[in-house]
Amino acid sequence: DKKNITAEVCIHHLWFNKLDYKKLGNLIKCNPAIKNESDRRALIQALNSDKIDIIATDHAPHTWQEKDQKYDKAPAGIPLAQHCLLALLELQKKDEISLETLVEKACHNPARRFEISKRGFIKEGYYADLVFVDLNGVTPVTKDSILYKCKWSPFEGEVFNSRIARTLVNGEEVFDGNKVLWVPNNAKRLIFDR
Repeated sequence: DKKNITAEVCIHHLWFNKLDYKKLGNLIKCNPAIKNESDRRALIQALNSDKIDIIATDHAPHTWQEKDQKYDKAPAGIPLAQHCLLALLELQKKDEISLETLVEKACHNPARRFEISKRGFIKEGYYADLVFVDLNGVTPVTKDSILYKCKWSPFEGEVFNSRIARTLVNGEEVFDGNKVLWVPNNAKRLIFDR
């Protein structure tokens, strides 16, 4: 019995609420908009009860100049790829989601839903797309630590209680815990089992 309708939630809707506009303004302007704390909690409950299947990011790295305009002129979207897993792990440490739910919704379900071959799981014969996490590490988000080319993050000033120690894509190290490594000819096209 395959599910024909799925739903996803972006990390910023699980993290921020409308009170954060006071400090962050246009930096968290997105579509759909970030709403009340009760909406954030409802999304987390829907995630935990399997009403929402996938956790996604809204990686829209608009420049500071684009975001630093009047609200109606500023584009919607947030750079989130660098800090998504750290924010999810922080929610896990606050007992809002389990580690199993995080892995299921951010890794397994996207691969299942889009029928992506040999991705989304740690299995023999699968591509080794892996993130090694130090759950006892600390990651302060500072202007200097931001890797986005747009050079800003709505998480700037946040201190996450875990650290990305290493990242592999297709079995090759692309991040050593401190810097992004250039890996020539590492790209592989996605293959779908459809």
